[in-house]
Amino acid sequence: MINVAILGYGVVGSGVAEVIKRNSQSIKQRAGTEIRVKWILDIRDFPDSPDKDVLTKNADDVFNDSSVDVVVETIGGTTIAAEFTKRVILSGKSVVTSNKELVAAQGPELLQLAKENGVSYLFEASVGGGIPIIRPLNQCLAANEIHGITGILNGTTNYIFTQMRKEGKSFEDALKEAQQNGYAEKNPTSDVEGHDTCRKLAILSSIAYNEFVDFQNIHTEGITKITTTDMKYAEAMNGVIKLIAISRKLGDKIFACVSPAIISKEHPLANVEDVFNAIVVKGDAIGDAMFYGRGAGKLPTASAVVADVIDIAKHPGFGTESVWIRNEENNVVPIEDSLAKFLVRVKISNISEAKKNISSLLGPIEFIELNSKIQDDELAFITPIAIEKELNSKIQELKGASSVIEVVNIIRIEEE
Repeated sequence: MINVAILGYGVVGSGVAEVIKRNSQSIKQRAGTEIRVKWILDIRDFPDSPDKDVLTKNADDVFNDSSVDVVVETIGGTTIAAEFTKRVILSGKSVVTSNKELVAAQGPELLQLAKENGVSYLFEASVGGGIPIIRPLNQCLAANEIHGITGILNGTTNYIFTQMRKEGKSFEDALKEAQQNGYAEKNPTSDVEGHDTCRKLAILSSIAYNEFVDFQNIHTEGITKITTTDMKYAEAMNGVIKLIAISRKLGDKIFACVSPAIISKEHPLANVEDVFNAIVVKGDAIGDAMFYGRGAGKLPTASAVVADVIDIAKHPGFGTESVWIRNEENNVVPIEDSLAKFLVRVKISNISEAKKNISSLLGPIEFIELNSKIQDDELAFITPIAIEKELNSKIQELKGASSVIEVVNIIRIEEE
């Protein structure tokens, strides 16, 4: 028998308890042994909980119980969760977590600590919810050199963009609806500013390239500046706007970026809608492999957590060979030194003069037309591919042109 303790009885923690109880027989068959919840630690009261018999507010009940084999950490954050995780590992117990913040920040140290203590530190649920992606990267695709990862890693922002594009809703209205439907938190900053996606990309990149990629070095843009007008321009380009996470191995460096981007409707991620996530992994042997499913939610995430517990039950110490190398120097290419291509929208006072000034400054460019009154005082154009800092410098120069009133928006174009 494998005894499990759960730290945190929130959405995911309660989901883990539910999945273990509901699917106990099939889990026993797959794990080769019974898995049961021995303790659930939370400082809150849950008088109506179906798990009230195993709830405790005393952390020592968990840490001093030698019969507990695996601890599931669903507290979140990087303070108490980190303290408890280290304490558990040092006591000789394995840890399974859905905590992307902690894995992205302290992954190398926690993996090393687990290895030194002969236990597992697994985190399939930290990226993609119920989508199996970390295990395939570590196992199924292990024979490949991974060249790149491109993905939609946040269901909240993808839902917002779907509503804006299909229903014509403003960002504010789409966000409010996402919150009402339980797809967005009351404070949605982590989602809409791209921080959640950034941490997930850092974890996937660290696994794919076998070296720690610090999320703090990844250029990250949110979606709050995107409008329905931007969506219309993307449509005119036969494209759609998505919050895209992308990383590529470039020699001994890594390019990594999170931002809204226009992708072609033929792109494999273009039809990923609503709260769904998708991840495309490019390997030298397999080519492109795509993983798709619900990227969040109580039961999908709990499913990934319990799968990690089953792996530990079948193979004690599972995953201890995976330790990320933390480089002393920043291994991420500065975004300003990378190649880029943008859709740029500008407010103008004179169309012919503005076109002449823009073409003179940027060279041969493509202007995007809309069949609407927007075009009366606005121009949109696609820049050539160039070094990002050079493009930004030239776009800033446009503000000084007599015919250009302001730069309305700048949106990346991703063609791979």
